[in-house]
Amino acid sequence: MHGVEKSIQMNERPVDRNSLIKTASVISVAGNGALAAAKITAGIVAGSMAVLGDGLDSLADVFISLITLVISAVITHPPDREHPYGHFRAETVATSALAFIIFFMGGQLALSALVKILSREEMRMPGVPAVYVTVFSIIGKTALAWSQYALGKKSGSAMIIANGRNMLNDIVTSAGVLIGLVFAFYFHTALIDRLLAAAVGVWIMVGAVRIFMGTVSEVMDGETDMELYNTIFGIVRGTDGLYNPHRLRIRKLAYKYIIDMDVEVDENETVKEAHDRVKLLERKIRAAIPNIYDLIIHIEPLGNLELHERWGLKEKDLP
Repeated sequence: MHGVEKSIQMNERPVDRNSLIKTASVISVAGNGALAAAKITAGIVAGSMAVLGDGLDSLADVFISLITLVISAVITHPPDREHPYGHFRAETVATSALAFIIFFMGGQLALSALVKILSREEMRMPGVPAVYVTVFSIIGKTALAWSQYALGKKSGSAMIIANGRNMLNDIVTSAGVLIGLVFAFYFHTALIDRLLAAAVGVWIMVGAVRIFMGTVSEVMDGETDMELYNTIFGIVRGTDGLYNPHRLRIRKLAYKYIIDMDVEVDENETVKEAHDRVKLLERKIRAAIPNIYDLIIHIEPLGNLELHERWGLKEKDLP
């Protein structure tokens, strides 16, 4: 019992999540702002559409980070009459919006590049400054991606993690731009720069789709981590006097979990005895699974059968 209480205390060490999200957003705004200004300027001066597109992608990241700053304030609002579960889902909505913004920017870049390729206007070779700013971009984006992932994991924010994933894509994008510039100079053709800009746009769109798909499960109240279900079933098996856990449902609320389940007890036990067993079960589950927003356990007499109960999982439902 003491071990359970100790684990509970360890899992409940407070983390100023909102402060971490704000810090990540401020770092992203400042870093991407500097990179966007450098790449857009170099892209115009050097005449490289690929570098200019890379700069526009960083500019989009600035707006995305400004959105996360706003959302970090919204999710701290306590539950109210219209939102009894709180405002955590605002983060999921923002992550979805973020994906659409990234997709639009990528589509615009790819379309612009294709228009340039198909047009008959003369293509001029990009200048050497395009290479220097692209190398600077790779270094800067690596530092930014690391900071976003670290702060996103620590805060449990899907929104910040998604931003970090987008920055990893940006590193690949900038590396591709650099390789393309080298080939453009080697073969002395500006067409490679245009083709590369189109490829960068498509790559950005693919990354946006991946980010969006990551929010679908949460919006549909799904949970794909079957290990969470196995953990809870195992805890019930290890708790005396509790039988047949069923109708187990786990759903995400941003970085938190809402868990519902039914368990059976001996029908001859008093209400207090059954309640005490379930309270122990609840403490064990909270010790094993951090960030539980709400945990609802319904008690039924042993052998109870209700035909209308068809939702949720039993142990036999798991692989």
